[in-house]
Amino acid sequence: MVSMKNPLAAILDSNRFTGLNYQDWLRNLNLVSASEKLVYAIEKSPPKFAPVDISPEELSGPWSLDWAPCTH
Repeated sequence: MVSMKNPLAAILDSNRFTGLNYQDWLRNLNLVSASEKLVYAIEKSPPKFAPVDISPEELSGPWSLDWAPCTH
């Protein structure tokens, strides 16, 4: 079940991926991801190598906030 903090997340619950509805499902996934500022997780690949002079906080970047609710 999708978190209901975002009203657009209900789109994903009511339009689940079945295989035949890929285009509609992907459009809905992109809408919800954009509204929650998570599009980077779909559109960008992680870097192959981390820069040498980067701190652990910078390395985890936006992903650290995404996992925060999961640690409770």
